[in-house]
Amino acid sequence: MALSKETILDVVRPVCPNVEISEHHNQLTLVIPMDDIVEVCQELRDNSLTQFTFLVDITAIDWNRKVGRFEVVYFLQSMAFSGRVRLKVVLPNSVHPHCPTVVGVWEAADWYEREAYDMYGIKFDGHPDLRRFYMPEDFADPS
Repeated sequence: MALSKETILDVVRPVCPNVEISEHHNQLTLVIPMDDIVEVCQELRDNSLTQFTFLVDITAIDWNRKVGRFEVVYFLQSMAFSGRVRLKVVLPNSVHPHCPTVVGVWEAADWYEREAYDMYGIKFDGHPDLRRFYMPEDFADPS
């Protein structure tokens, strides 16, 4: 049985009542406030109604604007229910972007967060080993 949008929202709303919802080509995206992302991820993983146990990817978007420049995007899969959901976090600080780590929820987030840090300069608060992924450690951003 596939997961419905209503089931996912029933699981998320008690944890994050301010969730914003969008759909594009039948793909559900939830915009989550930065302070709620870890708790929402834990609930989506642990709740028996959703079981999003597989973190497919984490990436970032740079919109190149002064407000809301960076977004961190999480792609989740529920193997038990053949469901997918996308979570987005709009980062409030464009100069020194940071976001809480979800490594404690999915160990696979380790490398994905390191990649976002290296490519976009987003620091993941609480990450156990946040260091460059592609560039040399002594790389200095010219901007």
